[in-house]
Amino acid sequence: MRTLLIASVLLSASACSRASATRPDSAVVQPAAQAPLPSGWSSPLHREHPLTGRIWDVKASRFVDADTLRRSLAEARWVVLGERHDQPDHHALQAWLVQSLAAGGRKPALAFEMLDVGQQPAVDASLARAPRDAEALAAAVNWAGSGWPDWSLYRPVFAAGLEAGLPVIAANLPRAQVRDLVMRGPEALAPELRQRLSLDTPLPEAVEQAMRQEQDEAHCGHLPQEMLGPMVQAQRARDAHLADRLLSADTRQGAVLITGNGHARTDRGVPAQLAARVPGQSVRSVGLLEAAPELGEPTDYAASFGVQSLPFDYVWFTPAVPMEDPCAALRNRTTK
Repeated sequence: MRTLLIASVLLSASACSRASATRPDSAVVQPAAQAPLPSGWSSPLHREHPLTGRIWDVKASRFVDADTLRRSLAEARWVVLGERHDQPDHHALQAWLVQSLAAGGRKPALAFEMLDVGQQPAVDASLARAPRDAEALAAAVNWAGSGWPDWSLYRPVFAAGLEAGLPVIAANLPRAQVRDLVMRGPEALAPELRQRLSLDTPLPEAVEQAMRQEQDEAHCGHLPQEMLGPMVQAQRARDAHLADRLLSADTRQGAVLITGNGHARTDRGVPAQLAARVPGQSVRSVGLLEAAPELGEPTDYAASFGVQSLPFDYVWFTPAVPMEDPCAALRNRTTK
């Protein structure tokens, strides 16, 4: 059972201040035309929900329009765009935001949780051969065998980056390293990397307990208790490594990360890691959340993250796609 649970989490690959310091260089290339917002929704559920399509500024406690969001993100050195991985509308909005940032004349690095650092040579070789060919890139990294949702969902985001000529950065830890982290702890990483990611520093107790509870719930209560700590350590390592890759990829043009909403959290995800590593630099996080019938106000969604205030700078609400009960298979296995 333990092996199955660890394999499952590895295959699933998870889950600011407005004051800015140095802004990325912004006059290097001729600005491109601003793309229109995506028209229509792909997701079938809750399209008529009062929050669907609206953008909530968490710190200001008010709704803003897409152009206001675009301008705010353009002021940031680092932008973290969350998602539900199998959500087509989330990827359509991410693609629009990537194109919007590039339209201002910048060339931020475009980093992906879905690609691990071991794939960077394949990414670079593909871009050298065919710099605008998203299909060639998908083949080069064997997306079809990656375990991530279908390429058609992610293609718009990659295509937006390639069309703008953005550097593509493989940002995640390799799954083998994550597996070693779970089984052996931080010692599985080289000392220099472990120190750079601050993995030897204990988490605050409240954060540790909240993350352990999340891991327990994510594994439907079937994860052995002694595995909760190692799984928290692996999640923490991924957050730190994603932030580390953004820092190393930034050549004064900034960087954008495509990642799950869990990694996009401002309280303990990648934005928090960036804030700790480079205090005073500007980071913006956008959570892309599905509207729920029982939750009518933006603040109602904070409880699902175990906090009182939404852990993002902005939240863009979308309709929803059906989701199977992730615990059903485990329940059926234990009742047989």
